[in-house]
Amino acid sequence: MRQNRGAYLGIIILAAIAGGFFVYPGHFGNSWRPWRLGLDLAGGSHLVYRIDLSQISQNDRASVIDGVRDVIERRVNLFGVSEPQIFIAKAGSDNPELIVELAGIKDVSQAIQLIGETPLLYFGEIDETGSDKTVAPMPAEIARACNVSPSSTLSITNLTGRYVSGAQLIFNQTTRAPQISLAFNSEGSQIFERLTEANVGKPLPVFLDNQLITCPRVNEKIAGGQAVITGTFALDEAKLLVGRFNAGALPAPITLINQQTVSAGLGADSLNKVIFAGLIGTAIVALFMILYYRKFGIFAALALLIYISLTLSVFKLIPITMTLAGIAGFILTIGMAVDANILIFERMKEELKKGLSKSSAVEEGFRRAWPSIRDSNTSTIISAIILYYLTSSFVKGFALALLIGTLISMFSAITTTRLFLRVFTKDSKQTTK
Repeated sequence: MRQNRGAYLGIIILAAIAGGFFVYPGHFGNSWRPWRLGLDLAGGSHLVYRIDLSQISQNDRASVIDGVRDVIERRVNLFGVSEPQIFIAKAGSDNPELIVELAGIKDVSQAIQLIGETPLLYFGEIDETGSDKTVAPMPAEIARACNVSPSSTLSITNLTGRYVSGAQLIFNQTTRAPQISLAFNSEGSQIFERLTEANVGKPLPVFLDNQLITCPRVNEKIAGGQAVITGTFALDEAKLLVGRFNAGALPAPITLINQQTVSAGLGADSLNKVIFAGLIGTAIVALFMILYYRKFGIFAALALLIYISLTLSVFKLIPITMTLAGIAGFILTIGMAVDANILIFERMKEELKKGLSKSSAVEEGFRRAWPSIRDSNTSTIISAIILYYLTSSFVKGFALALLIGTLISMFSAITTTRLFLRVFTKDSKQTTK
């Protein structure tokens, strides 16, 4: 039994050693899984956009503002930015501002181009009879793409991206050919129904940033707000079209009004300071445990180092974006891991005073300390979950680090520390005088 426990402990120690190499910058793990750092640590760009609500009714402005933020966040995520912070400022004004913080972006102009590249998604209508509703002549490239006469004319409809709920990639059940499923909200479904009824047998061009992205032909009147775009799409083309519908459905145009760049050197200085503070704090905690609990304290310090290595490995594997708030949450869990050991050791000391053998005191100490450890950590986990789901992305980093760290600290206290004590504690009587 002791040999099995030793083997389990050896596996945990080896995993912690490997994790130490993995999380340390510059070692083998950094080539395929580098650390993801937030704006306050990696530097990046702070962008401020003004949302144009001039064409939006007062009753719809709140929902439109939320729609702008959601679409921009989706677009930035497609760009691959680490934990972007996107929020609305001056939400009650006629010209609200959208704040976008992009961490670690070296080519800021490319990010700006991506965010502002597609200010409006809208549907057009082709008329080959030249009626009065026509507002523009037919460009030759659009005529070729839609397979209509160059003498046709083009009009812009009131069906825009604000009425689009989203697009999905689907496959034909018979041929398995890729298709695009397009959904509209309740108001958009009525507009789309009238539009398709008036254009049965005609192409219906869709524009993004004034560029034609697709020109499907209407086969029949479509009701219910659900449409399927079919064609001879390659899979990559279908995915691109879905991404354009989703990322380009801006309910209102946005304009960049301010841009600030956060120095990567400033972030590196903050990172060095917080790492140094964490190391000093961990060393002081470990020293206290060793001085106060002697041999038990050594086991607690070793378990603490294993906990730190395993937790940072999980952070890097997921990966989560490390910000100053996230690191603060992680350091907080270090203290919680030590708290669990203190509860266990104090219970063990009481059992030893009763005359139990060391091995019996170990088991009894863990058994009696577990309810307190469980309850305190459960309350922390609940708080972290609430913070994660009900706050902004800045606090979410703290909450996620706190949640993961708390879960692993429970494993460290109940499993790692117990294995150390079981393997290295001899089964002998503790006598008192």
